[in-house]
Amino acid sequence: MKTSSSLKGIRIIDLSMGWAGPLAARNLADLGADVIKVESCENFDWWRSWEATQEWIDEDGAEKSPAFNSVNRNNRNITLDLSHPEGRELLLKLVGRANAVMENFSGGVLPKLDLSYEVFKKVKEDIILLSIHAFGSSGPWEMFRAYGSTAEQSSGLPHVNGISSDPPMMHHIAYGDAVAGLNGASALLIALRHQAKTGKGQFIDLSQVESLLPLVAHGITEFTANGKEPERNGNRSEFFAPHGVYPCEGEDKWIVIQILNEDQWLSFQELVGAPMQQFGNLEDRLSKLEDLDKTISEWTSSKEAQKLMYVLQDAKIPAAATHTMSTLLNDPHLNSRKFWQYLDRAVVGNQPNPSAPFKVNGERLPIKTPAPTLGQHNQEILTEILELNQKEIDRLENIGIIGTKPKMPPP
Repeated sequence: MKTSSSLKGIRIIDLSMGWAGPLAARNLADLGADVIKVESCENFDWWRSWEATQEWIDEDGAEKSPAFNSVNRNNRNITLDLSHPEGRELLLKLVGRANAVMENFSGGVLPKLDLSYEVFKKVKEDIILLSIHAFGSSGPWEMFRAYGSTAEQSSGLPHVNGISSDPPMMHHIAYGDAVAGLNGASALLIALRHQAKTGKGQFIDLSQVESLLPLVAHGITEFTANGKEPERNGNRSEFFAPHGVYPCEGEDKWIVIQILNEDQWLSFQELVGAPMQQFGNLEDRLSKLEDLDKTISEWTSSKEAQKLMYVLQDAKIPAAATHTMSTLLNDPHLNSRKFWQYLDRAVVGNQPNPSAPFKVNGERLPIKTPAPTLGQHNQEILTEILELNQKEIDRLENIGIIGTKPKMPPP
């Protein structure tokens, strides 16, 4: 594999935590940007853990989080106590040697640290600041704290998911973070191009909720056109039948089947045989959904999901066996595309890492380094970029501005 050089020479200071900001940063790091993640020993990324205990610290808990390790690859890491004047000053010196800064704190955090786009501009006139907030950096909700699932509720997404007899359904995946992270990466790439062409920086004010609104566009359109809220249909569709998830042989094995036109329905009838002959055209099938789904479930329950998927696909019927995490790791298609890259990492050993979901000229972008340990690159960043000598670095460690282990907060 060749190392991507698309963003070689671009440096990004990543103050973000959790999923949204680090996911945006990971996309740029995969493309060759030098991403320097800034944490502190007391205020570390919450995806390492929500809080510290002495036992957790002693057992290297900060380095065992699968979530943190999966989303922070290809980064360098420095610890700086930004609440200390010297830590803040060192951050500003880093910003002065960077192209962009990223953050996804709640609205009051940067002002409390006396940091802002205007402050960053004083040290680097063309700096870009990407701020990813739940509700954006303006408006009556700008100071509200929120997480991905909170943003999901505020977007209305749960209200178009689930079944009509149940309350709105959360996904419990925090889509607000992931979707905002992808939007953030795109916005930052555009801002970097603008910076390269014009020599000017930008402040990017990104809202997680607004990032999610395209996912509920069909509901908004339905209400606008017909003056009614769309009904929650679960796995079913008001336009197609059958359209659902059906049990297969074995524990927790399932297959998705979608019939999108009458040719597919005729093929399905022929494949299943007599049990399907009691159902007619689409209008008839939609009027008998309970019986239709029950009949299909009885047929699929004795079939092996993967084999049935191929049988249906060969008949040009849309179908997919649902993956579990273990089957994804051993999926022949993903493995043929070399999707999983295994890297050795301190504390956790050899672990699979998901590749960027695209190839460049037929080749995977290599994952050069696993997620960094806390403060792993303090020495090289402070010496090579900020040009501090060893005596100065030792002093910073002695007074707690830098470090490589989490600290318990003061009582």
